[in-house]
Amino acid sequence: MGASDDLSMGQSTFMVEMMEVATILKEATKKSLVILDEIGRGTSTFDGLSIAWAVAEYIANKSKCGAKTLFATHYHELTELEEKQEGIKNYSIAVKEKGEDIIFLRKIVEGGTDESYGIHVARLAGVPKDVTKRANEILKTMERKSILANKGQDSSKQSKKQVNGQFDMFNFKIAEIAQEIDKINLNELTPIDALNTLVRIKEKIM
Repeated sequence: MGASDDLSMGQSTFMVEMMEVATILKEATKKSLVILDEIGRGTSTFDGLSIAWAVAEYIANKSKCGAKTLFATHYHELTELEEKQEGIKNYSIAVKEKGEDIIFLRKIVEGGTDESYGIHVARLAGVPKDVTKRANEILKTMERKSILANKGQDSSKQSKKQVNGQFDMFNFKIAEIAQEIDKINLNELTPIDALNTLVRIKEKIM
């Protein structure tokens, strides 16, 4: 999928991929074997996820397609389809973690996973240590902000008296606090500095 492009004809890699997907969806039957790899990864996250989700649903629907399909993806959200769509089963690659290192066992096991090992693979491929170290830092920051934002949304949903503007302000405060935490150098932080930081954060939340 998406192995070639034709820029001179205005066809990017993603366009070629979508054209191939279109052909597959139009021509596949219940007797077909379809192999799809990372559908939707060439566009924005939500666009790509939406396309991948809809394609998987379409193929799994026996009245529309029903082809036997291997659908490889890193969109963890798609593992939910096993519970929502008949005929879909999750499988993943078995991995053994040893400290900060991982070993790919080259074994397929039943069940989905919410783990990605892209940075580990980058390190194995020889990407400079400074880059993979920085990538880990960025990943942790993004995950922390995502968790904080989700908590903020869950908390705001519990109160029906809140209005949309207040929801946005709360999420903005959470993001602002996350940025402040990111700037803290724990190696240079004294106990009194830590206390003062906590007070500032508490004042922003209140």
